[in-house]
Amino acid sequence: MNEAAPPVAALEDTPFIMSIVVRTLSEQTYEVVRLKILTGDMSPGTAVRQDAIAAELGVSKIPLREALSRLEQDGLLSSYPNRGYVVRGVSTEEASEVFVLRLKLEPGAAAKAAVKAGPEDHERAEAALTALETALGRPDGDHVSHNRAFHMSLVRPGGHITSQLVERLQILSERYVRIHLEPFGRDERASREHREILEAWKAGDAAKVEALLAEHIQGTLDDLRQQLALKQG
Repeated sequence: MNEAAPPVAALEDTPFIMSIVVRTLSEQTYEVVRLKILTGDMSPGTAVRQDAIAAELGVSKIPLREALSRLEQDGLLSSYPNRGYVVRGVSTEEASEVFVLRLKLEPGAAAKAAVKAGPEDHERAEAALTALETALGRPDGDHVSHNRAFHMSLVRPGGHITSQLVERLQILSERYVRIHLEPFGRDERASREHREILEAWKAGDAAKVEALLAEHIQGTLDDLRQQLALKQG
């Protein structure tokens, strides 16, 4: 006896379920390759060996290509005809452009958010900073992701569009954050500055938040200019 045909709703659901699986694989692949780049396992100028990565992660070319395309949008990869993807280099010029844009947008956005933030926002920001401090204390911690999460927790209560713009700049600055934290003692300094910014933010002191965050970002940029000059010299 022939089986009854599945209901239309079930047929309509099938592509949706499959697309969720593909996106999940793409997201996982993205995170693995991204971490390889940020930790230096894939150094600037390295060609992305798609066959090797697909075999290592056990994924097909479709989620891998989606992940690589997203990493290119994040500024971590460049694509070339007949060459595929290559890990992008770092430069003083790019660092300056990204951090100067952050200086123009992020301190004011965090100051505005400090006035609007409520108890739940304070809890989220406190949890984000605690997670960052924990990651900084571990050699294998993904501190750049936690750093972004903390900075974004200071901005999100202020407005959706502004948050999107700030997060884009945060993503572009992640490699430089990692470089900045390489010298001994930088993580401790960053933690002290973050804690001071957070306390002012929770107190709703917009002027102090704006001043402290601008000083924090400018200090990072000044350090990076020196570090990158040495690397490139």
